[in-house]
Amino acid sequence: MNDASASLKSKITLLVLVTGIFFFNFISRILPAPLMPTIESDLGLDHAGAGGFFLLISIGYCTSLVASGFLSVWLTHRKIIIISSLATGCALLFVASSETRWGINLALVLLGLAAGAYLPSGMTTVTSSIKPANWGKAIGFHEMAPAVAYIAAPLIAELLLRWLSWQGVLASIGIASMLIGVLFLKLGKGGDFKGEIPNYQNVRLLMRQPSFWIMTILFSFGIATSMGIFSMLPLYLVADRGFDRSYANTVISLSRILPVVMALLSGWMSDRMGPELTIKGVMMFNGIMTLLLGVVPGNWLLFMVFMQPMLSVCFFPAGFALLSGSTPSNVRNISVSMTIFFAYLIGAGLIPAGVGIMGDAGCFALAFAIVGGMIFASAILIRYLKYSEVRNA
Repeated sequence: MNDASASLKSKITLLVLVTGIFFFNFISRILPAPLMPTIESDLGLDHAGAGGFFLLISIGYCTSLVASGFLSVWLTHRKIIIISSLATGCALLFVASSETRWGINLALVLLGLAAGAYLPSGMTTVTSSIKPANWGKAIGFHEMAPAVAYIAAPLIAELLLRWLSWQGVLASIGIASMLIGVLFLKLGKGGDFKGEIPNYQNVRLLMRQPSFWIMTILFSFGIATSMGIFSMLPLYLVADRGFDRSYANTVISLSRILPVVMALLSGWMSDRMGPELTIKGVMMFNGIMTLLLGVVPGNWLLFMVFMQPMLSVCFFPAGFALLSGSTPSNVRNISVSMTIFFAYLIGAGLIPAGVGIMGDAGCFALAFAIVGGMIFASAILIRYLKYSEVRNA
C-alpha cells in the first residue's frame, strides 16, 4: 500500500472526511425510521410493511458488502468510498422520486447496494493509515458518525417536515451525501490501494473458523441494539405507547446525545480494558436495557428510552478492533464484509421486520423484550472467542 501507518494526529483530516461520509452513509439508512409514522399514513402501510423497508435496505446493503470485495480488486478503496457516497445520494433521490410501491422497494434495495460498498473500504482505509496501537481511538472517532446520526435523524425529520414532504427530506440528505463525496474527492487522501479478491480459498478458510461465526452473532446483536431498535422505536412509541410523533422523535433524538460522548470514550475503553471485556459488558448492559424497554410501565418508559442506547455505540470500536486485528490489511476488507454481511442482514433487517410482524399481532412490547433477552444471552459467547490478534504496540 502507499500509505504508511501514521499517528492519529497526523491523519485527523482523513478521519474527519471519512467520518463525514460515514455519517451521511448511515443517516441515509436510518432516516426512514423517524419518518415512518408519516410514511405509513401516506402509503397505507401496516407495521410489517414498515419493518420491510429496513429489510429491503439490508438486503441491498449485504449484497453490496459481498460485492465490494470483488470491486476492490479493480478499484482502490479511496475510489470505492467516493463512488459509494455519490451513489447513496443518487439512490435517495430515486426513493424520493418514486411514485409506486414497487418503485420505492427497488429504490430501497439500490440504497442498500450503494451504501454497503463503503464500510469495508472505509474501515480498511482507517486501519491502514493509523498505527495499530491507536486503532481503538481512530475507530471510536469514526463511530461518532452513527452516534451523531442517531441524534440528527429525528431532528432533521421534524425540522424539514415543516416545509417538505417525507420525499423532500430524503432528497435533501441525498444531495448532501453527494456533496461530501465530492469534497473527499478533492481533499481526501488514504486508501490508495486495492484489496484481495474474496476467492473460494480465503472465504472458506474464514468461514471455517468458529471465531468468525461468534463475531457474526455478536455483531448481529450489536447492530440490533443500535440500528435495529432505533428503526422501530418511533413507531413503537407512537403506535403502541401513544406518544405524539414530534414528541417521540424529539425524545429519541435527545436520548442519543450521551452516546456521542460514549463514542469518544469507547475507543479508549477498548484499548484500556481490551475488546473482549468491553464487548461482554456492553452486551449485558444493552440486553437488560432493551428488555426493560418492552416491559416497564409508562412512567418508566421515558427513562428506558434514554438508557437503552447509552452503551450501544461502545460495541463497535471493540468489535472492529478484533476483526481488524485478526487479519492482514490486504484481506481485512473480506473479514469485515463477510461478518457484516450476515450481521447486518439479521440485526438491521430480519430483527426489525420480526418486530414489525409482532407489532401487527399486538405484541410490540414483547418483541422488544425478546430481542433484549437475546442480546443479553449473547455475552456468554465471549468465553468461546479465541482470536490471535496481530496488533503491535
